[in-house]
Amino acid sequence: MRHVVISFLGDDKPGLVEQLATIIKRHKGNWQTSSMRHLSGCFAGILEVMVAKENAQALIDELSAFDALDMHIKVAEPVLYNDKKIAIDITANDRPGIIGDISAVIHKSHGNLVKLVSSQGNAPHFGQPIFKASLLVAINTEQHLAQLIGALEDIEDDLIVDVNI
Repeated sequence: MRHVVISFLGDDKPGLVEQLATIIKRHKGNWQTSSMRHLSGCFAGILEVMVAKENAQALIDELSAFDALDMHIKVAEPVLYNDKKIAIDITANDRPGIIGDISAVIHKSHGNLVKLVSSQGNAPHFGQPIFKASLLVAINTEQHLAQLIGALEDIEDDLIVDVNI
């Protein structure tokens, strides 16, 4: 079996997911994991497909020819993390550079950012821009976990960190 990772971006229009699913099904692929969003008039996403070795190249060729979306396609080997995975929710006043600060702290604390979902909105009753992020971090020791949590909380006074182990 082959794991095909596909990232894409294009103008949003109805039916794109159905068209992708039809191509994958035609090559006997199995849609594994995905994340897709409408962003400023664009449709963007990433997905992983598991497909038999003998069908992989035909799938890749047809996806590459699908002109409704710009695609980047990679055949990959799955990586299993032996590290503990922790879910972290962060809320803070929004400001430029906050993602860079958070990712730097994770890296310096020996963590690996496995998943990041972020959004920006307005604080109720105040209207001030608020940053929210949900993270999944792989980390290998309790010492590194404690270091990570402390370092995240030290980024800013207004940053709230909720950890689910």
